[in-house]
Amino acid sequence: MSVIIPWWAALIGLAVAIILILKKLNPVYSLILGAIIGALIGGAGLADTVNLVVKGTQSVMGTVVRVLAAGMLAGVMMESGAADTIARAIIDKLGDKLAILSLALASMIITAVGVFIPVTVLIIAPIALEVGRRLNISKLALIVALSGGGKAGNIISPNANTIAAAKGFGLQLNQVMMVDFVPALFALAATVIVANLIKHKGSPVLDEDLQNLDEAPDQPNVLPSLGTSLVAPIVAIVLLLLSPIGTLLHINCLANIHIDAMYALPIAAIIGALAMKQGKKLRHFAMTGVSRMTDVVLILIGAGAIGATITSSDLPAQLIHLVKVLHVPGVLLAPLSGLLMSAATASTSTGVILATKSFSKAILGFGVSPLAAAAMVHTSATIIDQLPQGNYFHVTANAMHMDIKERSQAMLYETCSGLASTIVATVLYGFMHLV
Repeated sequence: MSVIIPWWAALIGLAVAIILILKKLNPVYSLILGAIIGALIGGAGLADTVNLVVKGTQSVMGTVVRVLAAGMLAGVMMESGAADTIARAIIDKLGDKLAILSLALASMIITAVGVFIPVTVLIIAPIALEVGRRLNISKLALIVALSGGGKAGNIISPNANTIAAAKGFGLQLNQVMMVDFVPALFALAATVIVANLIKHKGSPVLDEDLQNLDEAPDQPNVLPSLGTSLVAPIVAIVLLLLSPIGTLLHINCLANIHIDAMYALPIAAIIGALAMKQGKKLRHFAMTGVSRMTDVVLILIGAGAIGATITSSDLPAQLIHLVKVLHVPGVLLAPLSGLLMSAATASTSTGVILATKSFSKAILGFGVSPLAAAAMVHTSATIIDQLPQGNYFHVTANAMHMDIKERSQAMLYETCSGLASTIVATVLYGFMHLV
């Protein structure tokens, strides 16, 4: 496409998309409409606009394939009961004295092995409410522990947001998972500290909250053992880390094995299901996993369209010029883009997709390395992704038996997790250039 769209037209298109999302229009249509409007008012003709949208959607197909592959692992972990088993084991082992740490850590690990944060909270919420009632821990502290732990796990998971962060900057999934590990630990620590400080603030868990607790959807009556539940995530991690481990140990035969997430995640899912003796249910696991990924895939397509409108404009060049004129460290564009896009869409995945598609060129234009940029965008997208226009807010409120006012009070405390990981990632990778 030869037409260069003015920066202001690209911003108008992005603004239209965000406004439509906030008005509850389907996010996919919102993003595509924003792309079309931005291109048309920017001077692109009807034919060029179509070509631009098609080009943008084609650019995300690699990410789409990997997201669908991740759905297989997510389906096995959720539907087999493996995630529930792991969560209960962590909470039981750490005991009552470390109750908040155990809840946050369980949420972190369950999300890290490929389960979506809303599903993680649904799985652990019944256990958390029981613990809260027994130890007199408020619902406010419980939701902060679960949400903050989930945010920490989300940045080191093979979930859609991590895949989008990796592919948005031309990286391997394992690279982003590894570089976000230290920020994730700080996010976990911040979550535990904050949740402990407010454990008596807010309403307590009542007896009626424990009645008719909603279990995670389709959880089996007999849960698999802890050993077999760990097989799928362990196999996934080993396959994804074969090349980095080989490089670290100078073993060339391993270093040359680059197993993409498209292979690693389904293979791990199949091996895990067989280990749990649930191989006959693989078809059901796959169908469930794919169905849960459908919304993410559609948003990817919409984000590809609006991203193409922005990258086909002179906005990246204008941003670089503006930052230089204002003498603002260019490295801050990475965390700011992740923060703003996730806040607008109330979604980590959508925020990362929009930030990488729209601002990756501008971020890299300041000399930021792709790995550092991915880490900063990814972590910052977890700061305020829990806003009420997204489904996560409402799903977690229902899971913890909280009304809207009470759930809203938790949002400020939840930001501490994402803020901690973002600050650490920005300092270590943005300013200290450790990657």
